[in-house]
Amino acid sequence: METQRKTRIQVENEERILDAALEVFSERGFRGATIDQIADQAGMSKPNLLYYFRRKKDMYEALIARLLDTWLEPLRELDGEGDPLSELQSYIRRKLEMSRDFPRESRLFANEILQGAPHIRPLLETELKPLVDDKAEVIRGWMKQGLINAVDPRHLIFSIWSTTQHYADFDIQVRVILGPDRGADGRFEDAARYLEALFLDGLRPAVAGNPLPRVQSL
Repeated sequence: METQRKTRIQVENEERILDAALEVFSERGFRGATIDQIADQAGMSKPNLLYYFRRKKDMYEALIARLLDTWLEPLRELDGEGDPLSELQSYIRRKLEMSRDFPRESRLFANEILQGAPHIRPLLETELKPLVDDKAEVIRGWMKQGLINAVDPRHLIFSIWSTTQHYADFDIQVRVILGPDRGADGRFEDAARYLEALFLDGLRPAVAGNPLPRVQSL
């Protein structure tokens, strides 16, 4: 049976609803969000919203599936044939760009994990874990070639996640502490330079007679 193609209006309304749902879920989590709140955020009546999504869970799962795919893309692009430090630098930059451009999505993911990942645990096991395992082998291969210092590759990935996503999940805290002069959009470039020095200088093998450069505070 052929699936009926959605009209432009239907597609636009679904996106409108999902954007509203993202706003509400990222602030309140799945349990705290209600369909009424999402309808109000979307500027739609509840019956109109339910025409497109019959359950709150349907909206949440649609957002989570889209989010996980977007969230994993930078890690997928880590190229084992490339220069290790350049690849890791690009990965750090991409993750910070995502914190800058998709803060609501980051908070939504964090809320889901803090609740025990009740809706995405299967995806973590079937999509996230195999990808991390694969990229851990890529990083381990660089270490075996002596291209970077030996560290636990999975904990390296965890550390990059935690430091880059901090700027989305704790955005208000970051901006308050940095103040108006350094808490504007330039904070992401400051963070990128700091994290590059932190990770890359620590991973770069020391050369006899040529010690690693000292990390300069910003």
